[in-house]
Amino acid sequence: MESKLNLDFKLVEQARAHASRVADDTQRFIDGCTTVAVERTICRLLGIDGVDAQEVPLPSVVVDHLMDKGALPQGAAFWIGNAMLETGKKPQELAEAVANDGLDLTSLPTHGEAEIHDVLAPIVEESLTKIRTRRQRREDFIAAHGGEKDGPWIYLIVATGNIYEDVVQATAAARQGADVIAVIRTTGQSLLDYVPYGATTEGFGGTYATQENFRLMREAMDKVGEELGRYIRVCNYCSGLCMPEIAAMGAFEGLDVMLNDALYGILFRDINMQRTLVDQSFSRAINAYAGVVINTGEDNYLTTADAVEEAHTVLASQFLNEAFALRAGLPENQMGLGHAFEIDPDVENGFLYELAQAEMAREIFPNAPLKYMPPTKFMTGNVFRGHVQDALFNMVTILTGQKIHLLGMMTEAIHTPFLSDRFLAIQNAQYIFRTMQDLGSEIVFKDGGIMQSRAAEVLKKATDLLGKIEQLGIFETLEQGIFADIKRPRDGGKGVALLQAARCLGISPAQTMAFGDGGNDTEMLLAAGIGVAMGNATDELKDAADYITSSVDDDGIARAIEHFEREGGL
Repeated sequence: MESKLNLDFKLVEQARAHASRVADDTQRFIDGCTTVAVERTICRLLGIDGVDAQEVPLPSVVVDHLMDKGALPQGAAFWIGNAMLETGKKPQELAEAVANDGLDLTSLPTHGEAEIHDVLAPIVEESLTKIRTRRQRREDFIAAHGGEKDGPWIYLIVATGNIYEDVVQATAAARQGADVIAVIRTTGQSLLDYVPYGATTEGFGGTYATQENFRLMREAMDKVGEELGRYIRVCNYCSGLCMPEIAAMGAFEGLDVMLNDALYGILFRDINMQRTLVDQSFSRAINAYAGVVINTGEDNYLTTADAVEEAHTVLASQFLNEAFALRAGLPENQMGLGHAFEIDPDVENGFLYELAQAEMAREIFPNAPLKYMPPTKFMTGNVFRGHVQDALFNMVTILTGQKIHLLGMMTEAIHTPFLSDRFLAIQNAQYIFRTMQDLGSEIVFKDGGIMQSRAAEVLKKATDLLGKIEQLGIFETLEQGIFADIKRPRDGGKGVALLQAARCLGISPAQTMAFGDGGNDTEMLLAAGIGVAMGNATDELKDAADYITSSVDDDGIARAIEHFEREGGL
């Protein structure tokens, strides 16, 4: 690709090499770890589904059982395969027996790994066949209806809380011209450490991500797609504490696009960075196999940081997301690397900076279906100004070949957009995409001008930053708050860190004691053999604890240890 920006591609390769070495270093950590979410995903891929009498998902029942026995580090697949050999039961039957009959998977005589591998192989192949069939169905549908659409995919969000109402709105949006329907999740689901079951009709600011909800939306979009003679993609969010589980459910039900960023959960949901990096790797491997396009979340950085001053962090994150994705087996044509039109409208030549950033992303990542997000930070109640902001955003998309175009809504600073607002937004985008279809190929940028100089500056700063990240490592980088001006402690969301420490010490989690006083200590206390809440802890944490001691200032840790020594608990 000829560079309109006259980019220094030696510098691009230097930046990519820094990111590659960061990813290699991180992958060595990832390869030695598992998480509860990964193990629940393994259960789902082995065919375990449904809930117990208390409506706890059966994959969670099995993993919690193995956690309680201190056996999870060996992997759920080992114990399930071993039990299959001993009992002759299938994984679903074993999960039901654990839930209903108190079966202890760890009490059975153990078999060799080769035997376990052989008994699991047909089950694994059955799930892989199901995913491959879904992928082929998508590809056949697109081929039968004229192939892939040229130009941007118009991406539109529905978020009623009721999946059945979502279907109605999504069908209307598809008929109006939407190419991708994203069902935004209910507020807080990213912090639920389980996936709800079945169809849902209530949510706040969105709809629960469940496998049945995925099935219902896919079915509806297939139906309207046949009517319209074009494929309608379905998008959801495999991020948060259940990242790989949601990826697996989406793969089973034929979803096409998934929000899936390597760092988003760490920065914006305060999820343990070690756990998130392990989970994102497995989730991306699933998405790769299913042919799912991931959307990364660099646009979120600009909701907290200045889009002019911190543009280089967006580019650096794109390089890192690319490197992490490649190590998970995700090809470039499934990497919807993200960025956003978020420069303050009062900045002189701000549009030129936006255009330069978008063109730079396209030139550096030529095979990626780039995801471009609309202005939100500086939208106001002035809907006329908002419509113009969205029009400028639409122009950058068509001029620079962005692929996944999330529609901007003129009313989104006021209320959840109405169907009529969405219709106007679609018309705005379609008008600009149609009338400017080939304008990008007709334009060249001034040598040494504002846009070339801006791109050179951002690329240089991004390369320098990636060099620094290589020196620090990804964990120290996140602790220092280099991305989005948000600092996260390495042991935040502490449950995973505790499991890793226990494994390194050669003991089970059941042999550990953990102390905490804040809401983000809940997972750690639940993971430990004995979870102790300090006297000054939150009520939520006290409810999760096995024991409540005195406050930090009153020697609470020492008092708890003395208590359990007296009681024989240590």
